Amino acid sequence: MTSFALGRVQVTRVVEFEAPTRPPSAMFADLDPRVWDDNRSWLSPDFWDPDAGLLITRTQTFVLRSEGVTILVDTGVGNDKPRPLLPLFDHRSTDFLDRLAAAGVVPEDVDMVVNTHLHADHVGWNTRLVDGHWVPTFPNARYLMPRADYDFWQPGNPHPARMRAANENVLADSVEPVVRAGQAVLWEGCHDIDGGLRLEHAPGHTPGSSVLTLRSGTDRAVFVGDILHNPVQIIEPEANSCFCEDPAAARATRRRILDRAAEQGALVFPAHLRGRSAVRVRRAGSSYRIQSWAPFGEQA
Repeated sequence: MTSFALGRVQVTRVVEFEAPTRPPSAMFADLDPRVWDDNRSWLSPDFWDPDAGLLITRTQTFVLRSEGVTILVDTGVGNDKPRPLLPLFDHRSTDFLDRLAAAGVVPEDVDMVVNTHLHADHVGWNTRLVDGHWVPTFPNARYLMPRADYDFWQPGNPHPARMRAANENVLADSVEPVVRAGQAVLWEGCHDIDGGLRLEHAPGHTPGSSVLTLRSGTDRAVFVGDILHNPVQIIEPEANSCFCEDPAAARATRRRILDRAAEQGALVFPAHLRGRSAVRVRRAGSSYRIQSWAPFGEQA
């Protein structure tokens, strides 16, 4: 199953691709290596390949149908994008739009795109290459982008950034064409999409990182982007990825979001989780534990 309902909102998962990435020690440098072996029974094989010594990640989009509106949450890596320092993302060619069509969505159907933050693997399908020019992939959509990230990634911004070199070209090919087309909404603080969907600022991973909260009937969910890269961060919430721009803020945000999810029984949808893609958590002392997984099928 790739789709299910949360209250009156239909949630569909569309996978762009999945691949091994980097060793756990490179991704989570401050995490005791013993954590991986101690949790091998459930981290492997979906999230970690111990034989290869590599983490495994998935790039996916969540399609929400709410109050007659079709919303995409994050748009992956995209095709043809020049990413010289990110070989996994460089000039990819995938059938993502065909997969989206198989889920019942063609580009013209999309009313809204949510970019939880402006990293290369969250904005790629914002645009596509047509006759040598980058144009918005979804011609009828409003694209909701956090203003703090838009400002942060500007070429003239003097602030140091861990990912500035790796995020090269992203603004030019995946963000500015949308802005020039008049389709971008640069929001700050909080942004209500409808009666049950709200964007909230959740900084740390990037200055503008955000989460999308869902309330419908008795159901609760939160789409957290890269606040969680791997489920090991549920049991070790102090562990940041190597991509976090503000480590202290990232840890505080992660705990705040997980605390609320545990209290509400909300499904947590990280951007890159394999397996069932989303999880309910419970508190366990100063940490958290997995309570249950989403009803998505195991594989794409």
